[in-house]
Amino acid sequence: MELGKVVGTVVSTVKDEKLTGNKLLIVNLITADNKPTKNHVVAVDTVGAGVNEIVICVRGSSARMAKNMDTVPTDTSIVAIVDTLEVQGEILYQKYEQ
Repeated sequence: MELGKVVGTVVSTVKDEKLTGNKLLIVNLITADNKPTKNHVVAVDTVGAGVNEIVICVRGSSARMAKNMDTVPTDTSIVAIVDTLEVQGEILYQKYEQ
């Protein structure tokens, strides 16, 4: 699993029919200390994520293990939206302000 920040969306009107109905998002992979990397992926969203949210992505065969994804041609899926990112006792990201 990898952490990433959703930075955009992809719209495609012509695509494999098994992708129809799936939202495609651009995710910038981040480090454990919430720093952006130069690595971006296009991921199928399985949880209703949005721009600027921190998410957990899975790649490879794990990407098709999410619900209803077994026949979707993807190698990256978003499987969780992060509420809090805490590293060594320090909160680096909080989705909801306290």
